Amino acid sequence: MKTQVKISNKAIFMFFMLIGLVGFTPLQAQNDNSSAEATQGKTIKGIVTDGTNPLQDVNVTLKGFKVGTVTNEKGEFTFPRPLRVGEVLQFSYLGFATKEAKIKADTNFIRMEMSEEVIEVMGSLNTNKRYKSKKRKQ
Repeated sequence: MKTQVKISNKAIFMFFMLIGLVGFTPLQAQNDNSSAEATQGKTIKGIVTDGTNPLQDVNVTLKGFKVGTVTNEKGEFTFPRPLRVGEVLQFSYLGFATKEAKIKADTNFIRMEMSEEVIEVMGSLNTNKRYKSKKRKQ
């Protein structure tokens, strides 16, 4: 014997309304900002100097990636994407040694002092002979 169950349109409408209210209501809970920053990252700002003056156009890149920025005329920078704890920023500038800064949990601002790179040229130019080009035979 088969029994038929009839559901009224009003009951179906109430069911979908209940699903809509529960399904699309945002859940709010307490969050721990330190763990959220560790997974999502945080914006890092900083300044780069040579010890006395700010350096303009210093390359600031994320180690292992092709993302980066350069410093402005005041030596200031804001990294273009949020950084996570443990990531490393590299600072490079022509005539200066490349430096690195590891992002820690309490890092929000980086003050980087670049030091000049010593380059030694070995040998000397030979100026005893005049340079003569070889003539081409045609």
